[in-house]
Amino acid sequence: MLIDVIIPAFNEANAIGKVIADIPEFVRNIIVVNNNSNDDTRKVGLDAGAIVLDEPQKGYGKACLKGLSYLEQMDTPPELVVFLDADYSDFPEEMEKLIQPILHEDMDMVIGSRAKGSRENGSMTVPQVFGNWLATKLMCKLFDAEFSDLGPFRAIRWDKLQALNMQDVDYGWTIEMQIKAVKSGFSYTEVPVNYRKRIGVSKVSGTVKGVFGAGYKILYTIWKYR
Repeated sequence: MLIDVIIPAFNEANAIGKVIADIPEFVRNIIVVNNNSNDDTRKVGLDAGAIVLDEPQKGYGKACLKGLSYLEQMDTPPELVVFLDADYSDFPEEMEKLIQPILHEDMDMVIGSRAKGSRENGSMTVPQVFGNWLATKLMCKLFDAEFSDLGPFRAIRWDKLQALNMQDVDYGWTIEMQIKAVKSGFSYTEVPVNYRKRIGVSKVSGTVKGVFGAGYKILYTIWKYR
């Protein structure tokens, strides 16, 4: 399959090179979306061999949408898209494990579950762990879903991703994708993935504003699509 990777990145100059270096060779395009960084994220990404796009409007979902727009304009679009973070908390080399259910079990979407994998001490804050638990429990209750995490490390078939008509521009991106996939009747599963302390300080869990902003948006998205 033709596999492309999208990596939203805001001020991740110290980490993005490591992320790119660990991505398996079977990936066709590595697309880093420089989300209004004021450090050397763009330069490091280019030097590491990635395609770097600039998205001046901040927002995780906004950066992901920029990457999708780029893929839509390609003469040969991918068959599979993988998303992961730019802070080196994910293990890019686990991508082969992540995509196996799509390649061999005909799944449409796979979520890398940190809840089922091994987490380094301190890699997730208490609000992150609780927020993931609450959000997934609500999804299970309201949408009859089977998720244990909102993990950013995920893979989805290109045609299915397009059919979701993703809209969220910030913290609600991951849960919007999962809810819409369930409501659309897509086949999905989770695989355990490992998780380590990120390089640098989180823009979400590292600030009070980020924690409350993400929590509110996730709950709002669940209510919106209930």
